[in-house]
Amino acid sequence: MKIAVDAMGGDFAPQNVIGGVKMALVAYPAITRLFLVGDEARVKAEVQSQRLPSAKLEIVHAPEVVEMGESAAKAVRRKKHSSINVATDLVKSGDAEAVVSAGHTGAAVTAATLKLRNLPGVERAGIASPLPNEHGVCNLIDAGANLDRRPIQLLQYGIMGSVYARHVGGVKNPRVGLMSVGTEDDKGTDFTKEVFALLKASHLNFIGNIEGHDLFESPVDVVVCDGFVGNVVLKSCEATAKAMFKWLKHEIKSTPIRTLGALLSKGAFKAVKNRSSYEAYGGSPLLGTNGVCIIAHGSSSALAMKNALRVAAESIQHRVNPHIEEEIARSLAAP
Repeated sequence: MKIAVDAMGGDFAPQNVIGGVKMALVAYPAITRLFLVGDEARVKAEVQSQRLPSAKLEIVHAPEVVEMGESAAKAVRRKKHSSINVATDLVKSGDAEAVVSAGHTGAAVTAATLKLRNLPGVERAGIASPLPNEHGVCNLIDAGANLDRRPIQLLQYGIMGSVYARHVGGVKNPRVGLMSVGTEDDKGTDFTKEVFALLKASHLNFIGNIEGHDLFESPVDVVVCDGFVGNVVLKSCEATAKAMFKWLKHEIKSTPIRTLGALLSKGAFKAVKNRSSYEAYGGSPLLGTNGVCIIAHGSSSALAMKNALRVAAESIQHRVNPHIEEEIARSLAAP
């Protein structure tokens, strides 16, 4: 497996990116080549500082970086030699099978869409973000790749998310739900009602409308929504989890007895934190592009980057894109 890594992407690049690469080289021997794309001097210095073995590494110089405050479309078009552009070009040329970036999400989506194009029959790519719940993992799609949407595009999100849950997540018959304001069939806007009809008529294991609490309480493997709703939901969930741990920490330290109790429950707290941490999941696949693209959290630690590389390797290994092509073609051929 050959993967291109945006070495300059993220709040703590290239240090954490290279740290994740170092861990991945040990954990995933199936990865045969890692292209580290970014400012050659800085990347090389970090590789040497962390003493990475060089046999599987190749540094590809990219002097520009897309900054977080820049317009994605303008930056991708103007900064031809940015790390995300050059890394995506490696996938386009066939030198790499996947690109991984913790940098500007919009730039990663734009670069992948413009350079790799979409798979046949796919109108819009969508980000599938994993959310842990009581029954395993729920994949929320779209988590922010596209704000403009048509009902058919959300049907395709359901198909792509189901393929990913089946082949990578190991779910035999993924349950697909539609994010709405009520579980009844007639709830929602005119738009969601159109999407509901398409999903219900499809070959998917569609379980109907779901509400926000179902993301964590109900046995649902794929939740379909447009990019605007998905991004708001995702960021609200992240902020809520962060706030809850902060409040809990404050209350625990408020009295000696609570502190003692917390020490006795340290293992349980750690398990919950690990289960809810984005680090364990690594990155979110941008499903629908003609090449594997994994988008990691902007503040990714080395562990998160290591797991983002795992997600890329799994997508390649399980042939996610060919399976998506098959299922999209099947849906188009259906009467």
